Amino acid sequence: MKNSATFYVVRHGKTVWNHKGLVQGHKDSHLTSEGEDQAHTLRKELSDVHFDLAFSSDLLRAKRTAEIIALEKKLAITATELLRERSFGKYEGKHYSALSEFDKLCETLDEGMKYSYKYEDIESDEEMLTRFITFLRETAITHPGKTILIVTHGNMMYEFLIKVGFGTHKSFPIDAIGNTAYFVMESDGVEFEIGKTSRITHPKPLK
Repeated sequence: MKNSATFYVVRHGKTVWNHKGLVQGHKDSHLTSEGEDQAHTLRKELSDVHFDLAFSSDLLRAKRTAEIIALEKKLAITATELLRERSFGKYEGKHYSALSEFDKLCETLDEGMKYSYKYEDIESDEEMLTRFITFLRETAITHPGKTILIVTHGNMMYEFLIKVGFGTHKSFPIDAIGNTAYFVMESDGVEFEIGKTSRITHPKPLK
C-alpha cells in the first residue's frame, strides 16, 4: 500500500477485573502479575521492531502495557481517550453476567443493525469505532512510512476487525482477542489492510 503507515495494535495484559470476570469499560483496573509477565513477553517478541511513535488508551491497564513494551526503546507514549475501551455505562464494575440481556439482543441483530444499535447507556459499535477509526486515519495520514505502536482494548479490536471484514459476529468468537494479542496493519488513511496476527482466534468459515 503506497504511502502507508504500519500499525501494531495491541490489547493490554490481564487485569484484576479480567481475573474476577468484571466489566471494565472506562473504569481502571491494574494489571495482575500475570498481566505484567504477558506484557514483558510481548516486549521480547517485539524487541526487533523499530517503533517511530507509540500511543495508548489513557486507561491504566493500557498505559502500563505500553510502558513495558517500550521499556528499552526510549519511546515516549502519548495517551488518549480516543483509544479507550467501549463505555459500558452503569454495567462497569459488575460481573459479565449482568450483560446477558444485552448480549441476547445483539444476537438477534444483523451486521448492519448491530453497528448502530444503542442499548441503554452502553456505547454503540458506531460510537466506539468512529473515534478509533478517525484516530487511525489521522495518524496514518500524518505519519506515512512510520511504524506505530497502539495499545488499546479487546472489544475495540474485536469490533474493528469485524468492521474491516476480518470476520463477522457469527464467525468470530467474542473472546477471540486474548490479553496482549495484536495485529499488524497497513493504512494509507483510507484503506486498512490486516497482516500478521498473534493470540487472536481466527474466524471460522460459516456453513
